[in-house]
Amino acid sequence: MSETRQPTSKQDKASPDGKATAQALPQIIIPPALSVKQLAGLLGVSPVEVIKRLMRNGVMANINQSIDFNTATVIASQFGYEAKKQPITHQAKPKVTAGSGKLSHRPPVITIMGHVDHGKTSLLDAIRKSNVIATEAGAITQHIGAYQVEIDGRKITFLDTPGHEAFTAMRARGARSTDIAVMIVAADDGVMPQTIEAIDHARAADVPIVVAINKIDKANANVDKVKQQLADLGLVIEEWGGDVVCVPISAKQKEGIDDLLENLLLVADILELKADTDCPAEGIVIEAKLDKTKGPLATLLVQKGTLRSGDILVTGHTWGKVKAMFNDLKKQVKKAGPATPVEVLGLNEPPQAGELFTVVETEREARSLIQRSKEGKQQFVTAGKTLSLSDLSSQISAGKVKELSIILKTDVQGSIEPIKDSLEKLGYERINVRVIHSGSGSITESDVLLALASNGIIIGFNSRPEPGAQRLADVEGISIRNYNVIYELLNDVDKALKGMLEPTIIEVIEGQAEALAVFDSKKKNDVAGVSIKEGKARRDSLARILRNGKTIHESRVTSLKRFKDDVKEVSTGLECGLRIEGFAGFQTGDIIQFYRQEKVA
Repeated sequence: MSETRQPTSKQDKASPDGKATAQALPQIIIPPALSVKQLAGLLGVSPVEVIKRLMRNGVMANINQSIDFNTATVIASQFGYEAKKQPITHQAKPKVTAGSGKLSHRPPVITIMGHVDHGKTSLLDAIRKSNVIATEAGAITQHIGAYQVEIDGRKITFLDTPGHEAFTAMRARGARSTDIAVMIVAADDGVMPQTIEAIDHARAADVPIVVAINKIDKANANVDKVKQQLADLGLVIEEWGGDVVCVPISAKQKEGIDDLLENLLLVADILELKADTDCPAEGIVIEAKLDKTKGPLATLLVQKGTLRSGDILVTGHTWGKVKAMFNDLKKQVKKAGPATPVEVLGLNEPPQAGELFTVVETEREARSLIQRSKEGKQQFVTAGKTLSLSDLSSQISAGKVKELSIILKTDVQGSIEPIKDSLEKLGYERINVRVIHSGSGSITESDVLLALASNGIIIGFNSRPEPGAQRLADVEGISIRNYNVIYELLNDVDKALKGMLEPTIIEVIEGQAEALAVFDSKKKNDVAGVSIKEGKARRDSLARILRNGKTIHESRVTSLKRFKDDVKEVSTGLECGLRIEGFAGFQTGDIIQFYRQEKVA
């Protein structure tokens, strides 16, 4: 874990009379070329955050992608650093020149996670003694809300993340910006699929988990069953000899709430959460919107320093002067310290949720940072998109990776355990294999997001990605590998761990056709009259026949004719007759995919 850097603004130190004095931005020494992961280490941030910055400036880069000095300079400036080029003659460690602030205890930031309708917002409602849930459509949280409460003179900040599957991406962002994750499970419903996803996201974010078993007042509540389900997922509660805090509660009857809060403060004490309160504020954008009367509004969570009215802040390509700040009760406040959520008025446009923000000294500096960021968009190198087993094998060889995280999806539930057990036995002295999430069905956007958060890969066994998941994987730079033979799956992972992975065979879809008619033939193979819907069909091309979405045959095109003439290829919009090697039994409506195979190193 990289060491956390100190204040990133010119307004770092104070003179004896209490007035701020100007100081240059912290400096880091950057080599002429370095990887995304190396740059993240120099900046003291997660590689995921660097990848996001690259994406927002027009580059799709994976964690092992090499970038040049100009690219790194732009990214460093967005995190508040001035980059200096390292001389080629020697290799120097990064240097940061920044004032050291006094660290003080800060409130814990706690995320409420779990399945839809298990009582997350009702729990917050009970804690705050206000009717938050009444403002939500259908009593289901539709956005991330940030709330702060005071318990026995100590403050706690809560992030209420949506539990519905459609909001998985927002839930993952909540986990990565929190200190403790509270997993709420209904005693009458048990552990559900979205609960498992939430647990996996919290684990990927490496945050402690506290379990709250809700609805214990219901007649059909079964607390012991829930505890057993949690144990099956690896969450063994303290009562059963584990280390996971578990508190039975009833948000509706307000039972067990005080016990839960006491345990949360106890876990926070163990974590020894501290932050610098004297430096310019830094933090994360929780949500943003455009209000018809007030203009752009952004909910910010301050993570370091103190945000004050009148401060100038920059986030992404957005900046503004804080005209007013409001807490979660809509009361106006003048300042906000670490772990405090506030709604800010004064930005020139709504920022993107998940963006980092920082306070700068002058408007000129804010405009300069944004201008450099926009200009840098044209300077980025073209980056590869795929995070593959080959990339991981090179990182393993260099000693950069200690654990390979895998998201496993299979066609049926029965395939999960044998494949999972076999994968986790492949570890060696230098690296372990861990299946951080597994399930049956198609590969979803949630799986891609979890792979991004954990720097893992996705393996599908007879499981294909949904269209939206494939697009997201392409954008985020996540590799999805598909297998239908177990030994090939295990063999590839084993070779990657040994650093000997051979070139990958990928499919390139060239075209698609639909069977309109079937003609009898004297030969063994039927002739299908088809219409080319996309791309083109080539003679000798590999072909896959799909019926009702399932593959029924794969081989090669042996004959392609237009009218009575043999042709080499037929393009979109045209009709033709074709034969597929070794196949007799075409039906109207069959889909024929034409593809080729390529080797990728």
